Amino acid sequence: MDLGLSSAPADADIIKDTTEAAFMTDVVEASQSVPVIVDFWAPWCGPCKTLGPLLEDAVRAAKGAVKMVKINVDEAQMIAGQLQVQSIPTVYAFHKGQPIDGFQGAVPGSEITAFVERVIKASGGEAPGESLNDAVDAAEEMLTEGAAVDAAQTFAAILGEDPAHAAAYGGLVRAHIAMDDLDQAEAILNGAPAEISSAPELEAAHAQLQLARQAADAGPVAELRAAVEANPDDHKARFDLAQALHASDDAAGAVDTLLDLFQRDREWNDGAAKTQLFIVFDALKPSDPIVLNGRRRLSSIIFA
Repeated sequence: MDLGLSSAPADADIIKDTTEAAFMTDVVEASQSVPVIVDFWAPWCGPCKTLGPLLEDAVRAAKGAVKMVKINVDEAQMIAGQLQVQSIPTVYAFHKGQPIDGFQGAVPGSEITAFVERVIKASGGEAPGESLNDAVDAAEEMLTEGAAVDAAQTFAAILGEDPAHAAAYGGLVRAHIAMDDLDQAEAILNGAPAEISSAPELEAAHAQLQLARQAADAGPVAELRAAVEANPDDHKARFDLAQALHASDDAAGAVDTLLDLFQRDREWNDGAAKTQLFIVFDALKPSDPIVLNGRRRLSSIIFA
């Protein structure tokens, strides 16, 4: 599926070394059309060796929305003096021939990414991540409307642009859950890149997959409710009732039932009620009233 996102240009088009003589062409003139980030460095500068590669990665991730020029201050002392570069590494961003932003010293990767995105926005551009997030929102809407196949295709296309996009990865898993293709959902989840394996979006998808597998074996709500009413001490029937309620889209009822079981016997079956509560909570959005109310009630029981 084409998301309308351009492919990444070659490194030579977006990252290059320059000289004092070529500064006007490579920075001032080039920044008339696209912002240019200038990395002032020197071979003897230790922090420069850390910052440079991180900055290059962030520029590559922008897929042409910004360019980068590296200049050795030992060989460009006049330019460094004009721009008042007093220590290195120093980074400036140029747009329309003028510096618009910058920073000094080695900074964390998250700050570098934020700097690049800020430069792109200041120049009137749109960072690729924003386009991908818009596509995620569209896919989520498809999923909500029941178009799981279309949502899965969109999530897959986003991952083609950014294989470590946690929201898209979690969305792809949930789309397959919605299609009742649980084995494929599990395979996708197990194949997640290590750097996002613990992301909240994937933890939520994992919880939803667990609940979907439980739903396949859930018994009839009416029969289980009758069993609990006939014998309130039948903890297994109460636990099964909670699973059946969730399988019938009654998450609030499931939480109520699990809280009741936990209050009656918190140690039953190695604390199964509490474990199941956390699975239900993880599958929902943290701001969901069911989660907020359920966690509050659980805490009151624990600390009563």
